[in-house]
Amino acid sequence: MQKTALAIRHVPFEDLGSFEPVLKKEGYTIQYVEAGLDDFASIDPIRPDLFAILGGPIGAYEEAAYPFLAKELRLLEGRLKADRPTIGICLGSQLMARALGARVYPGHQKEIGWTPIVLTRAGRQSCLRHLAQESTPVLHWHGDTFDLPQGATSLASTDVYVNQAFSWGRGALALQFHLEATARALERWFIGHACEIATSKGMSVPQLREDTRRWAPLLESYGPCCFEEWLRHIAS
Repeated sequence: MQKTALAIRHVPFEDLGSFEPVLKKEGYTIQYVEAGLDDFASIDPIRPDLFAILGGPIGAYEEAAYPFLAKELRLLEGRLKADRPTIGICLGSQLMARALGARVYPGHQKEIGWTPIVLTRAGRQSCLRHLAQESTPVLHWHGDTFDLPQGATSLASTDVYVNQAFSWGRGALALQFHLEATARALERWFIGHACEIATSKGMSVPQLREDTRRWAPLLESYGPCCFEEWLRHIAS
């Protein structure tokens, strides 16, 4: 039977990245749902074999400005209550935290650029263990953070924010950072996030591009390994 992966995308350039070839290799059919355009009411939160909630430059608490977020949160609540395989990236991880009852809020500073994460003991035994090889830097691009949901297991932290990744139940994985990022795709990010880059102290497109040239090949190697191992876990 064909497996299905449904990915909620908030901006066109933040997609599944390096995860997409892994999903296709594992026999998944991928469907993107465009937040703000597509009808969330028509989505069955239980049926897809995999739910992926992707990133975006809005807050998980801004449903007054972006009413679709309330519907997205209800989808996630139903999905997580059923403990169906769900992965959230950046904004997606924040929405997962909120759907699980945790607080999501503006952080004390933006965390943008390439730095390694520090794995917890549980993280070193999880699919993220591959990132310990060569102290693989990951891409961070957020200003919000979240409290660890009740019943969740912390997997990673940085000096800037303690909650960088968590697992919950059998099938939920939340990543505050971008494990799926690729060098080629990030050229679109540099355009789409031009205003944020220009107004962030000490940041520039040339520096981000140089750091991407240096570190993206490592992430493009180890990130899909993490994702593939997680897919095997949820299928077992």
